[in-house]
Amino acid sequence: FLFRRPQIMQIYLVGGAVRDALLGRPVADRDWVVVGADADAMLAAGYRPVGKDFPVFLHPQSHEEYALARTERKTAKGYAGFAFHAAPDVTLEQDLARRDLTINAMAQNADGQIIDPFNGRRDLQLGLLRHVSPAFAEDPVRILRTARFAARYGFAVAPETLQLMRNMVAAGEAGALVAERVWQELAKGLMEPQPHIMIEVLRDCGALKVILPEIDALFGVPQRADYHPEIDSGIHTLMVLQRAAAMNLSLSERYAALLHDLGKALTPAAILPRHHGHDIAGVAPVREVNRRLRAPKACAELAELVCRRHIVFHSVGELRAQTVLKTLKQTDAFRRPERFQTALNVCVVDTQGRLGKENAPYPQRAHWLALLHAATEIDTAAIAAAHQDAPQRIAEAIDKARIEKITPLQNAYKQQHGRTH
Repeated sequence: FLFRRPQIMQIYLVGGAVRDALLGRPVADRDWVVVGADADAMLAAGYRPVGKDFPVFLHPQSHEEYALARTERKTAKGYAGFAFHAAPDVTLEQDLARRDLTINAMAQNADGQIIDPFNGRRDLQLGLLRHVSPAFAEDPVRILRTARFAARYGFAVAPETLQLMRNMVAAGEAGALVAERVWQELAKGLMEPQPHIMIEVLRDCGALKVILPEIDALFGVPQRADYHPEIDSGIHTLMVLQRAAAMNLSLSERYAALLHDLGKALTPAAILPRHHGHDIAGVAPVREVNRRLRAPKACAELAELVCRRHIVFHSVGELRAQTVLKTLKQTDAFRRPERFQTALNVCVVDTQGRLGKENAPYPQRAHWLALLHAATEIDTAAIAAAHQDAPQRIAEAIDKARIEKITPLQNAYKQQHGRTH
């Protein structure tokens, strides 16, 4: 089989590959647009169709995606309410015009020439995220994508684009987003180099109040300055999230960092800036966010665990050995030590996500892991054999042996560190 391309076809590299090449960044995926062809021509040239919604084909050798140039028309509210038109007479500029941001609306031909009808190259140089056309407002996912690109590149959102995003939120477009798309974009944004910027952009345009009202409610809530020099609970959350990114933590850890203090928004005004019990108070809103976003199980479980337990983890120096063991059991640390360790990682960034405390030590992490290790060193089989005549006492005997291992470590830690939160 000899692959041949009809001469009428004009093929262009488009979108992110052009953008990232101009920025000097590695190009991971390449997308192509085909002008002057229809589906029959693509099939005749050996391309393989994929999907049902878009005229997209896989190259017979490279297996990269080639899409027919197309226009789109808004038909209903939400990100799915579009009708597409692909035909040989659709021009490259018409195809680029339907894209979200100018930096994503550039193309490159086979000779390496950049086609840039909307000045995306200039906006790259200016560090601006600017919408291509008023049609930006037709797709609410673009609000999330713009915030995500801001988190990736550290670019500012052009004032006119930010206003358009605000208008979209006011028109109810953000409320039309389905959970799957919100989670998809949020998860990508959390893994960008500066995820706190994504949250800031969403807050600036009003979308945060719709998508994550529990996070939005933290801003303006005061904290004790002796623990939190940054004072504002929302600012602290952003600092914790950014510290998680700086430490290259996983998605589940960054998600837990984002949600760890939701209970502070529920603190009665009469006791502010103290937040007694905010850890337990935060469990219900964390569960609601998990439910609404349909967060993956690993992310949901870690977020709830960190929210519920982070104060106990911080305060290990104040705990009795019995309470330490109870905490290890309640957090399932013996069966899931890896998850226990990730929870402690989030506690590290919670401590360091404070103004002027970015490099603060967190001895609690090493101590908790030492406590867990010590508690697992006992010979449970020997204990069970010694109590075979009274099996109902085996669990009690195991607990006693673990406490005997934990106690000297706790005593030494308290003597060295005392109160640690």
